[in-house]
Amino acid sequence: MIIQDLKNKKLLLFEAISGSRAFGLATENSDTDIRGVYYLPKEDFFGLNYIPQISNETNDITYYEIGRFVELLQKNNPNILEILASPEDCIQYKHPLMDLLKTEDFLSKLCKDTFAGYAVSQIKKAKGLNKKILNPIDKERKSILDFCFILEGQNSIPLKKWLYKFLSGKRGGLSQKNCGLINIDHTKGMFALFYDESGTLGYKGIIQNEEANQVCVSSIPKDEKPIAYLFCNLDAYSVYCKDYREYWKWVAERNEDRYNVNQTHGQNYDSKNMMHTIRLLQSCEQIFKNNTLQIRVDNREELLDIKAGHQSYETVMKKAEGLIQSIEDLYSTSHLPEYPDVEKTTKTLIKIRETLYQ
Repeated sequence: MIIQDLKNKKLLLFEAISGSRAFGLATENSDTDIRGVYYLPKEDFFGLNYIPQISNETNDITYYEIGRFVELLQKNNPNILEILASPEDCIQYKHPLMDLLKTEDFLSKLCKDTFAGYAVSQIKKAKGLNKKILNPIDKERKSILDFCFILEGQNSIPLKKWLYKFLSGKRGGLSQKNCGLINIDHTKGMFALFYDESGTLGYKGIIQNEEANQVCVSSIPKDEKPIAYLFCNLDAYSVYCKDYREYWKWVAERNEDRYNVNQTHGQNYDSKNMMHTIRLLQSCEQIFKNNTLQIRVDNREELLDIKAGHQSYETVMKKAEGLIQSIEDLYSTSHLPEYPDVEKTTKTLIKIRETLYQ
C-alpha cells in the first residue's frame, strides 16, 4: 500500500503540515513536511497485512496507522504528540473521530525522558561534533609504535625517535624488526628490550605488522642483557583507535552541505540540530510548567539566531543546561501523572475502530 492508496480508499483520519512550518520556524528554504494518521481496511487489520506506517521515499510525508499512533502517544513520543497537538492552521484534514484523542490524556511525567532525554542525547552528539571539528584526526593511521616510549633516566622519549638516534653509529639507527621484548613481572605495559644486530636469534620484533594491536614478546636467551626498557601505553592507543574510527566514520557519513554551513559560521556545532534541541527542551519545560504542549514557538528570532550560528557553542550549551535544570525542578513538583492512562486511551482506540468497522 502506498500513500495514494490511503487517499483513494478514503482511509485518512488526519493530515497536517508539521516540522518547521508548524513550529513557526520556516524560512524560504524550508521543506514542507506532512504527517498524518490512517486506518487499515477491516480485512487487512484482522488479517496478516498489518501496515503500521507508510512514508514516501524522502520521509517528508509519513502516515501512521491509528493503532501505532496511539501506541506511540502512550509512550509520549515527542514527534507523535506534536502531530496530535498540531496548530489549527496546519491541519489539512481531520476526521471527527480524531477529536476523541486529546493531548491532555497522554501528557505525563514520562515526557521528561522522551523530550529532555532525547535532547540530552543530541547535546552529547553536539559535544562530540564540536570535538571532531576542533580536533581533526589525520587520515594516516598511527601504529602502536607511536604509543611506545623508552625510559631514559627520569624521562622518556618516543620509541621511533630513540630507534633512529640510538648511539650505535649505524646509519638510520636500529630496526624494530630486530628487537625482542619480554614482560616485566608485576608491571603493566613495561617490557625489557633486547637487540639482535645479526637477526639470527629469532626475535619477533616489537610489532609484526603496522596493523598490530599489541606489541610482541620473544624468547630471549637467559644470558642476554636488555639495552633499554620500553613502556607501551595500550590505554592511550585504544582511545586513539576508537576516536579514529568514529572520526572517519563521521567524515564518510556527514551531510556535506550542512557541514559546510557549519564551517561557514565557524561555531563548531551543528546549528540546525542544536536549534531543534533547544526548542525541544523549551517544549518540555512548557509541558511541566503549564500541563500543555505548545507547538508554535514564542521565540522564533532567538531560535533562528542559533540556527544561523550567531551564538557561540558555549552560549548554546549554557542555555541547554539551564533548561535541563529548569525541567528537573518543575518535574519534581509537577502534578502530571507518572504515565499516561493506558487503559483509558486504549478504550478510546477501540471505540474509534468499532465505529470505523461498523
